[in-house]
Amino acid sequence: MISLAIFTLFDFSVHQFQFVGNVTILPYGIYLGVDAVSIYFVILTTLIFPIVIISSWNSITVNIKSYLVIILLLECLLLGAFLVIDVLLFYIFFEAILPPLFLLLGLFGSGGKVRASFYLFLYTLFGSLFLLLAILAMSSIIGTTDFEVLWKSSFDYYTQIILFCGVFLAISIKTPLYFVHTWLLKAHTEAPLGGSIILAAIVLKLGLYGIIRIILPILPEASMSLRSAVFVIGVITIIYASFSTLRTTDVKEIIAYSSVSHAAVYLIGGFSNTIQGIEGSILLGIAHGLVSPALFIIAGGVLYERSGTRFIYYYRGIAQIMPLCSLLFFILCLGNCGAPLTLNFVGEFLSLYGVFEKLPLLGVLASSSIVFSAAYTIYLFNRISFGGSFSLFFQENFIDLTKREFFILLTLVFFTILFGIYPNFILDGIHMSVSALIMAF
Repeated sequence: MISLAIFTLFDFSVHQFQFVGNVTILPYGIYLGVDAVSIYFVILTTLIFPIVIISSWNSITVNIKSYLVIILLLECLLLGAFLVIDVLLFYIFFEAILPPLFLLLGLFGSGGKVRASFYLFLYTLFGSLFLLLAILAMSSIIGTTDFEVLWKSSFDYYTQIILFCGVFLAISIKTPLYFVHTWLLKAHTEAPLGGSIILAAIVLKLGLYGIIRIILPILPEASMSLRSAVFVIGVITIIYASFSTLRTTDVKEIIAYSSVSHAAVYLIGGFSNTIQGIEGSILLGIAHGLVSPALFIIAGGVLYERSGTRFIYYYRGIAQIMPLCSLLFFILCLGNCGAPLTLNFVGEFLSLYGVFEKLPLLGVLASSSIVFSAAYTIYLFNRISFGGSFSLFFQENFIDLTKREFFILLTLVFFTILFGIYPNFILDGIHMSVSALIMAF
């Protein structure tokens, strides 16, 4: 409710941080503020966390207090990452989410939860150390870590290249891109339902937010020079993740691989240096933050709680006994493969248009994500909802969506379609901030 109140009072005609306040913690003062880009990520965060708690109603039965403490601490830290107006504090919040996530996976995960939590912790920590070195270098050169001062400063070309490599490594692990993506698959498959939702909806958006906050405004020349290399890595990630999704048999892993593919699309859109590409990357990030959690709720919540397995060959003909679930699942699958009238379509179209405008050949290869995402998403839906008569093995346990599950999924579907039909609600808000990013180039 507070984030919605801030949104209604926000002045989108001004390109600056608003509602700036100083929070004093021990001897340190933390300055917080929102601008036209961060306000949407703040609202996405405050929308997703109540859904996380409600969706875990039945799946978490022991250590409930610990679970809620970890979830609310994560919300606090993620909001901090989107609200701070200092690059060093951004790094601190960027890193501070790791211990709660580590505990969430290690205490409430399944099967290989310990290994998955260490993968998550060590991969992300390793990449973030280079981000810290880059931030310390910026601080020593300019003398401050304040965002607005850094945006007005300029580094020489070779310094920008070195700083870019440090920042981009941290962001590529958080996004994640090919070569550094294995932690995400393990984390998603072993995490509890709430952990999967938070990872997909919010944590992966920190990479996109880091590009918009640090790389594009502070390191513009390096972004221009290394854009082709980023595009190539992004296209490799899209094609690799798409083929991997087609051969995977674990339902949660399929959705995790599709997250990697979509994340690569909004990453290359962000580096396109076009207004359409950067606006599209923000839209696709928000759309992914709505659709992916809903798919995880169906795969890791609704179906897993009823059957006790995520192996896709056990599911057949769900539409026969769960028509309501199948209907919402189909709408979400259309969103996941970027069908028109969903926010994913607008975001993906604008992102790919931005890439195509700069490098047409890589734009064509990146556009293969449209075909691949349709292939693996509809294949997933077809195997679960149709694909023969319903397996008698689960006959007694399967009931259609409860009211709790239905309203959670309906909320996410509603916003996906609403913003897909009327994306200007977001586009008009971010237009001035994105235009300023292009001007910074």
